[in-house]
Amino acid sequence: VQLQASGGGLVQAGGSLRLSCACSGTIFSRNRMGWYRQAPDKLRELVADITTDGNTRYADSVKGRFTISRDNTKNTVYLEMNNLKPEDTALYVCSARYLNSGSPYWGQGTQVTVSS
Repeated sequence: VQLQASGGGLVQAGGSLRLSCACSGTIFSRNRMGWYRQAPDKLRELVADITTDGNTRYADSVKGRFTISRDNTKNTVYLEMNNLKPEDTALYVCSARYLNSGSPYWGQGTQVTVSS
């Protein structure tokens, strides 16, 4: 399974970014897709994920600001991030879990940096 994330960058606080993660090597529609992030000296944390049925969950810190979505025709998962804050700065990594509960596959990540 290959996961290629893109869309990160440098943005000012209050700005927006849209991350994309293209998936190959598996039947995309059968995977729970997720976005995690890891800041320096911190543990990796779940940002948001979306099941094969389209159910979503979010970290409390991003609720109301981030939206995860998937396009099964493009084998791609997205993370729309609005009203970004400096504390959102991290490496954002996408993951895939087959049939919602398999061992995760990880992509290489895309860096998001939010300046104050």
